[in-house]
Amino acid sequence: MATAISTSASGHSRAALREPLWVKAIVFTLGIGFLSLFLVLPLVAVFTEALREGLHAYFASFRDPAALSAIRLTLVATAISVPLNLVFGLAASWAIAKFEFRGKSVLITLIDLPFAVSPVISGLIFVLMFGLQGWLGPWLRAHDIQVIFAVPGIVLATVFVTFPFVARELIPLMQEQGNDEEQAALLLGASGWQTFWRVTLPNVKWALLYGVILSVARAMGEFGAVSVVSGHVRGKTNTVPLHVEILYNEYNFVAAFAVASLLALLALATLALKTALEWKIQAARPSLEPTAVEG
Repeated sequence: MATAISTSASGHSRAALREPLWVKAIVFTLGIGFLSLFLVLPLVAVFTEALREGLHAYFASFRDPAALSAIRLTLVATAISVPLNLVFGLAASWAIAKFEFRGKSVLITLIDLPFAVSPVISGLIFVLMFGLQGWLGPWLRAHDIQVIFAVPGIVLATVFVTFPFVARELIPLMQEQGNDEEQAALLLGASGWQTFWRVTLPNVKWALLYGVILSVARAMGEFGAVSVVSGHVRGKTNTVPLHVEILYNEYNFVAAFAVASLLALLALATLALKTALEWKIQAARPSLEPTAVEG
């Protein structure tokens, strides 16, 4: 009886969700048109302009010492900022999801701060703190330490704009999983460190990798905050996005789009990895559908 009622209700629900064919066609057309206009066409334009004068001109753009310096600096900033954010994001997520403590809401707010603050504003804050006329400027100058218009400032700006990504991927997953497995491991005699490495970390590995990929993509493509603290010193403090801007302003369109194609390829690779990891995360999660019970 209960099964028949459940089947009937399910059938009515599916029938209520059916839409006329013309509605589906309009929605599908709008979706494809939006993606084509704002995603496919810009990508096609980037690669078309980059290859407009042939492969020789395309690859010659990367032999420019300024381009090589920009690529090198971008990789350095990413290599430093992403591991720092990985450690911070993992620790913050574990603390927020597994423990109760004073200041928890403040920590969550601070994690979300880079999403609310403009990257340009964050760059100006670093200039206010570490610039020659800033709060710490006299002390830094006395100790011959340069932060702004140098690599340390670029790294700081990159860390700031990217540190929410790992934490924001892990916190919901850890909260959903709860503490049952960790408590069971502790009751069986595992230490806190063993519990973290053998229980907590394996359960969140795909979400952790997903957050790292997003952090890498944002770090390599960041423009606003890095533009403020870098000083635009060609061959020294320009990252890839800043180098693209300079080339474009100099009307060197082929080189500008050639270097920009690196960021486009990065975006495509990030999208592919994001999709693959979403499949992994869904496969790793236990089924949440209730088991049917026959009446």
